[in-house]
Amino acid sequence: MSRYMTKQRRLLLKFLQTHPDQLLSAGEIAAAIPEEPVSVSAVYRNLADLERDGKVRRLSRQGSREAFFQYTDAAECRNCLHLSCTRCGKTFHMAPGGTERLAREVEAEEMFQLDRSETVLFGLCRDCRR
Repeated sequence: MSRYMTKQRRLLLKFLQTHPDQLLSAGEIAAAIPEEPVSVSAVYRNLADLERDGKVRRLSRQGSREAFFQYTDAAECRNCLHLSCTRCGKTFHMAPGGTERLAREVEAEEMFQLDRSETVLFGLCRDCRR
C-alpha cells in the first residue's frame, strides 16, 4: 500500500536519520523533534509503517515494558552488530573487525549465521562500567 510522505513523517525521518545509534521511545522521539510538535500517536503510527518497511527496529530493554525504536536504514547501520547499554541506553556500532570475528565464530561453532540487521547485544558500556 502506498503511503503519503506527510510533513510529520518527513520530520520523523529527518530526526531518526540523525540519531541512528540511539534506542528511543515514541515519547522521547515526539518530544525531541525540534521543528514542530508531533503527537505521540502520529509517531507510533509512522514508526509502525517504518518497521514494516524494514527501516526501524523495535526493541525492549530488560525490566521495561516500553518499546524502543532504532533507525536501521542508515548506510553505517547495515551489516553491523549493535551494542546497547542497559544502564544509560546508549547504542553504538560494534567495530567492524569485532563484528566479523564474532559472526565467523558463531557460524563455525554453532553452524548458525547471524542476521546482523536484527542483532543487538545488551550489556554495560565502558562509561557505565567505571
